[in-house]
Amino acid sequence: MQSPLPVRDGVNATRLRLPDEGPWDTAMDYMMHRWGHIDPQGIEDRFDAGEIVGEGGIPLDRSTPLQDHTFIWYYRTLPAETRLPVELNILHQDDHLLVVDKPHFLPTTPGGTYIQESALVRLRNQLDLPDLIPMHRLDRMTAGVLLFSTNPQTRGKYQVLFEKRQVQKEYECVSAAEPAPGHPAVEFPVVVRNRMTKSRSYLLAEVIDGEPNAETRIERLETFDAGSPAGAGGTAGARRLARYRLEPHTGKTHQLRVHMASLGLGIVNDAFYPDLLDKAPDDYAKPLQLLARGIRFVDPISGKPAEYRSRLALSEAARARP
Repeated sequence: MQSPLPVRDGVNATRLRLPDEGPWDTAMDYMMHRWGHIDPQGIEDRFDAGEIVGEGGIPLDRSTPLQDHTFIWYYRTLPAETRLPVELNILHQDDHLLVVDKPHFLPTTPGGTYIQESALVRLRNQLDLPDLIPMHRLDRMTAGVLLFSTNPQTRGKYQVLFEKRQVQKEYECVSAAEPAPGHPAVEFPVVVRNRMTKSRSYLLAEVIDGEPNAETRIERLETFDAGSPAGAGGTAGARRLARYRLEPHTGKTHQLRVHMASLGLGIVNDAFYPDLLDKAPDDYAKPLQLLARGIRFVDPISGKPAEYRSRLALSEAARARP
């Protein structure tokens, strides 16, 4: 459902579904029930100013019955954010697509403590493109090629490519050159298949029994001496590292990180896999060594093959080169 309120400061209006029934007579009563303990005066002021709207952009007031609207929209009060010390680089822009190199530590879309400090909001504000929408997502800790739709009229054509898995993605990572103790040797290239799941309430993705729904082809590209004693998973001791090419054939949350860890080759500086480390402030000198290197597909507008490649380098691999 399209919002009747435009994007403001790069951020979409928040949509709230009102209950069909309950002990609330008005929409304001329900909002007070949800958030009145945080800012009751602010809620009253928004209703008085007509800043909360229903279907068709109709402003609500204090007496609007709960049953008058199923959804209402309003702008959140955004907290002040410290700008992350990372930058986006534009790789390509036309009438339909924007392709960027997303840095490590910057989330793709707003969420949690990162609203203005997300790739989507930064780019909307920087390029004055309020209709910008990501075609896929990269984890906050993953860097590399990220595609956005700039044109609502052609957006669906690109969305179909992703839905039908007609987009080929290539990643690179740096991990230990040999599996951790307790894991068998690996003959590359190798294809990892398993069944993965991740719930909203649990931080990590899990491998469970059942028919495989996640598949990744992994190839070792080169091995080299580590530039520091930090090894796979951020633990000391692994001196020999390798750079790997990862080709996911599915797109499960944390799939690449889980599949590398399952081989005993946890990605360097991964705070989740194979072991969940205590949460700590971001260390910008130690980014997760995972990069979305490239993406290719047949462009649905031109009908021609399209490929976009990241210009970034994984710091552990770059450090090892003369």
